Amino acid sequence: MTTPGTPSGLGFGAAGIGNLFTEVTDEQAYEAVSAAWQRGIRYYDTAPHYGIGLSERRLGAALREHPREEYTISTKVGRRLEPWAGGGDDLADGFAVPATHRRVWDFTEDGIRRTLDASLERLGLDRVDVVYLHDPDDHAEAAFRDGYPALEKLRSEGVVGAIGAGMNQTEMLTRFVRDTDVDVVLCAGRYTLLDHSALTDLLPAAVARGTSVVVGGAFNSGLLADPRPGATYNYTSAPPELLDRALHLKSVAERHGTTLRAAALAFCAAHPAVTSVLVGARSAAEVHDCADQFETAVPPEFWQELRDTGFLPVEEPS
Repeated sequence: MTTPGTPSGLGFGAAGIGNLFTEVTDEQAYEAVSAAWQRGIRYYDTAPHYGIGLSERRLGAALREHPREEYTISTKVGRRLEPWAGGGDDLADGFAVPATHRRVWDFTEDGIRRTLDASLERLGLDRVDVVYLHDPDDHAEAAFRDGYPALEKLRSEGVVGAIGAGMNQTEMLTRFVRDTDVDVVLCAGRYTLLDHSALTDLLPAAVARGTSVVVGGAFNSGLLADPRPGATYNYTSAPPELLDRALHLKSVAERHGTTLRAAALAFCAAHPAVTSVLVGARSAAEVHDCADQFETAVPPEFWQELRDTGFLPVEEPS
């Protein structure tokens, strides 16, 4: 842990309660967050992007009954929400909500402060613990020139506790770790049982700099949770070779008395740079299952077989 308030342990990813792909009721969202609290989860991640603010509103409402000092919460900046009167829905961006707003890429200091102020209002909070630059893949110049310095100012002013970036790639996250003073980065889908790319650059750089890494997408959007024909990998249909690989991993896990879901979570959590593993959940049942899997032991023999057969790098998990 590099900074007080940075994420740790199993975390709750709140995109699902922002109606990611399908609708979730207010009651289901509340029950999911309540189940997470019941299971000892104390890190919650959200973003304006998730349901055009719906995730933040629901998460804030559910957490309001709990002491603020007992949990860590993160949100994101870089996508500013503007009112939109064009009608329709937001499914083109992945969320089953009315298109009441449109997203505007904005990494200026003014845009970031306005975005954060709006998030705090939706959350019903006067502060958040972590703010990430959200998916600046196509906006590298603006993110490093304007966005990162704006976050530094917010941190120095005490408006936020920790700053970082959240992305689905490792190259730019590694640049943030090496070239800036971020406290934490959120890496989604690039450090899993099926994708070890973060081992090449990001994780060694984070260890060297003492930067915390939060891993999201431990199940690669579904394939590692339930490998079957039609399962998704990175939000699209899994190619046959990856499905075969996941099915093999599942059979090895079961032969060693554990589950693929438990192994997927344990793999992410084992690296010394990783301080938290985020799981997306849209119901209390999904939360309880993830917590159960996170607490399930994975025998050393499972890892050794995967190393011996070339399914894992020889040094992972440590």
